[in-house]
Amino acid sequence: MIRPFIISVLTVLSISGFCQETKLSESIISIAEELASDDTDPGAVETYTERLNELAENPVRINSSSEDEFSRLFFLSDFQVKALADYAHSSGRVVSVFELATIPGFDKETVEMIIPFITLDYKPVSDSDSVLWKNSIISNLSIRSGDTDTTLLGSNWKSLTKYKFSAGAFSGGFTMEKDAGEKFVTGNPPLPDFFSAHLLFNGSGLIRKIIIGDYSARFGQGTNINTGIRRGLSLSSPGYMSSSDEIKPYTSTDENNFFRGMAAEFSLKNFELSMFLSRKTRDATIDYLTGDSIGYISSFYQAGLHNTASLLQKKGVVTESGYGINLSYNQSNLKIGFTWSENSFSLPVNLPGSDPSKVFDFKGVRHNLYSVYYNGFIKNILLYGEVSLSDNNKDAVIQGISIRPSDRLSINFLFRNYNSGYTTFHGNGPGSSSKTTNERGILGNFSFEAAKHLFISGGFDIHDFPWLKYRCSGPTRGIARELRARYLPTEKITLEVLFNYRLSMVNNSDSAAIPDQKELLNRNVKGSIRYSISDNLIIGIRADFKLADPSESRGTLLLQDVIYKFRKLPVSVWFRYCLFKTNDWDSRIYTYENDLLYSFSIPALFGEGSRSYLMVKWEFCKFAELRLKYGITSQITTGNTVINTDEFKMQFRIRF
Repeated sequence: MIRPFIISVLTVLSISGFCQETKLSESIISIAEELASDDTDPGAVETYTERLNELAENPVRINSSSEDEFSRLFFLSDFQVKALADYAHSSGRVVSVFELATIPGFDKETVEMIIPFITLDYKPVSDSDSVLWKNSIISNLSIRSGDTDTTLLGSNWKSLTKYKFSAGAFSGGFTMEKDAGEKFVTGNPPLPDFFSAHLLFNGSGLIRKIIIGDYSARFGQGTNINTGIRRGLSLSSPGYMSSSDEIKPYTSTDENNFFRGMAAEFSLKNFELSMFLSRKTRDATIDYLTGDSIGYISSFYQAGLHNTASLLQKKGVVTESGYGINLSYNQSNLKIGFTWSENSFSLPVNLPGSDPSKVFDFKGVRHNLYSVYYNGFIKNILLYGEVSLSDNNKDAVIQGISIRPSDRLSINFLFRNYNSGYTTFHGNGPGSSSKTTNERGILGNFSFEAAKHLFISGGFDIHDFPWLKYRCSGPTRGIARELRARYLPTEKITLEVLFNYRLSMVNNSDSAAIPDQKELLNRNVKGSIRYSISDNLIIGIRADFKLADPSESRGTLLLQDVIYKFRKLPVSVWFRYCLFKTNDWDSRIYTYENDLLYSFSIPALFGEGSRSYLMVKWEFCKFAELRLKYGITSQITTGNTVINTDEFKMQFRIRF
């Protein structure tokens, strides 16, 4: 297996090329892999990559001097967003991205991370070009190999179509998706399995924004409302803690966690007011009490997959209504906000039963939440926090502090406490699990420029779950530690070493009667090198080693990336060859792959075998491009039998 690997690499390296759009920071890729490995929230990485694609298509205008514009860089901290806004106001105009490294809270590493998502161009709102009608259509098709499942309702092709238009202050679009095995058209009236649409007005006066259709929202720390990017805890990327308020059109494919109706933002001097109203159907499992013809919601179905008759019965069976208000006051270095939201359902949720894990769960048809949050700067210190209270007197508390004692050092601490009975249907605050409930913990991390071009960051997170949760029949605890070193001697070379430690607890399947808990320990070491050989050729090398206990499972991975763009042809190529060997699923390793626009691929590799892919982008005219991706995973099974699983993806994009 090594010989064809070396031959293929040397063959491609004989050509020179480069592709600018693949210049993603290793920090961002690590966050995506971390989200993908969280089995409790598989949709988080989709939202994350969706936002990155939006930023790549519509970069943040650094010379706009707008704090709202800068906050679109969601992976920056509030401290960094504020420092960037202050610098933009005082400097007048940024002429080079390398100026940003001199801003307090920024360094070369941070600048490298944001380069793919910013522009130094500045176009005033009154620019005549802004009133032109602009359109964009993206259509994806993908299929995996394998035997056809006769129980599936539709074809095994997966399709996604996105359309966007803009004309001055107005914009809109729609999203259609069909998962593998689903019918393309269902329901009455007949529509694609998932169809989402919106119309947006952006203003600059009293009315800042009006959205009709589907939208997402986030306020404060997200413990009340957050249907946007997940507030994750990245131990070695301290900036991943932004808490900007926003209401934005919904263009993702999560079929449940969004709002449908109308939302508006208003601004008057230092005050901002947001109001939203929503009514839509939602997937759920409906059960019935003996002798009762009226059902109740035993659980909400989140996967959004409707490719069998039983799964199709869960589709849109509950009507959910939601509405709320957010009011915030922003004065210089202090921001204070208040949020109220209410959710109601057409059927009651979680009627009393014998499941002890649901003792504290919300029961009823109507639920209210009230939140107060703040963030404030005192010289080089940022304080932020949020308190949310439900109408059953259960609360969620967030308190954090970011300190920058010098230009080379930043330190962050975050405390959170979510009561076991705290419930939010569209909130997602910072935490180690996907649910904003039944958790308390403290996180600390730092970022330090130890020497010229050398950056060291790391952190810890200690948390516990006071009540039962998924796969745990008793209170449990967890510990996470991480240390990262990055060396950027030139703009062309990036070297990184990462150590990751995770301790968690699950039920012991060997226990009789009520299971006790056992500790799962995962340790991972990763090293990577990224080198731009010339103006249009990049190569990357990565090696991973993982240990999982108590199973004593071990895993290793070695991969080679080549990214190439022809000089005289509008063609770009991405190529990867990867070898992996793990004892079992416990020592699986996740690897980020370049993929189609608005798609993601972070496969979990386990067993023994190889993973390769080749992706080609052809820009055959100024307003159209075609992408093709072929990937194949070869696994060696018992008896040295090789099983190949391949996947083909195609994307067509038009802009006019």
